[in-house]
Amino acid sequence: MLNRREVVAAMASATLFASMRGVAAQSNDTFRIGALNPITGVGGAYGTGMQKMILAAAEEVNAAGGAGGRKLEILAEDDQSQPQAAVLAAKKLLEIDKVQALIGIWSSGVALATIPLTNDANAIFMTFGGAPEITSPKVNPKKLVYRFNTTGDGFGRAFAEVCAREGFKRPATMAYNNASGIGIVEGFKKAWEQKADKVVESVVYEPNQPSYRSELQKVLASKPDVIVMGSYVTDTTIIIREWFETGETQKWLIPGHAVSADLIKAAGPEASEGLMVVNSISNEASTAFSIYDAAYRKAVQESGANNIMAAAAWDMLIVLALALEAAGPNADIMAINAKIKEISNPPGKQVSSFAEGKEALRSGKINYEGASSAIDFNEFSDVMPDFDFAVISKGEIARKYVIKIQ
Repeated sequence: MLNRREVVAAMASATLFASMRGVAAQSNDTFRIGALNPITGVGGAYGTGMQKMILAAAEEVNAAGGAGGRKLEILAEDDQSQPQAAVLAAKKLLEIDKVQALIGIWSSGVALATIPLTNDANAIFMTFGGAPEITSPKVNPKKLVYRFNTTGDGFGRAFAEVCAREGFKRPATMAYNNASGIGIVEGFKKAWEQKADKVVESVVYEPNQPSYRSELQKVLASKPDVIVMGSYVTDTTIIIREWFETGETQKWLIPGHAVSADLIKAAGPEASEGLMVVNSISNEASTAFSIYDAAYRKAVQESGANNIMAAAAWDMLIVLALALEAAGPNADIMAINAKIKEISNPPGKQVSSFAEGKEALRSGKINYEGASSAIDFNEFSDVMPDFDFAVISKGEIARKYVIKIQ
């Protein structure tokens, strides 16, 4: 918990920083959006791309004349992949910069720590975090929260589908002790027990340890044929190295956000060979993805398919802008919020960009199909992306097939 002195000091520092940037009072012809992204910390591999795509999408909107008669202004902060740092950054964005929406939030822990702040401020909140409770009525009573991703249950169903297809019979789980890690393995356990049999062992481990041998030995003692992970890159790297040293031959099924070139390099080619990966993937066949991909390649100099979180961040900005346009000039936040599902879900003319949607809104309803998914929000304001199954072979992550969860 943050004490009063820390909060006051952080707010004073934020005030000084805001004045140094020359932040002016928000005018009626400007709509301010806070981009709260993990530039540093465990989410750093994705956060810079997310922030750059929010900025790039805002440029597209402003180049098309703005949304709802207003230009978009982006104020960006690093949440450091940590709830405490995120709370301070969110307070600055909401209380000093006076943003009316907070988007680009990556982790479940950060989302759960900052949603109460946006609820109090009546600000729209858009996240990628997978913890089921994020969009629950208890956490989201005002229905201002939108998840551009599925819950841990959705990931768990994808993991269970892969385990069934690949013929595994005795899965065990290991989860990082946070809402996201536990959400994935609990979702898997639920789906697996409906599909097949019981999980032979489940271990939750604390983060930031130099070794996870004791937790690993507990899992290995149950003789699983596959170990399903709810983890991140740093802890997964240590666990895989320690597993390889045991000489055991189980398979590993790991979420895509926990596998990277850094893991392959740090774990070594032998230890990483054959590791299996399940990842949510972008809406790669869509026109919206092509538009996003061009922007991502320009900003980051690599394929947009490498960062579904950045595709989701792009979609967050476009969806918010289209809702602004649909609500019309001088609309308040609740009127804008009421348009989000209307412009994202069918029925309506399918559109793939802000400019296309702005034009189509003149004559009727629209249905924005996004770069990260179809962006069809369910009753809880979650969406369901596609997934892929991949295997690390000779230092490369090679896709084997795509999984569609209904």
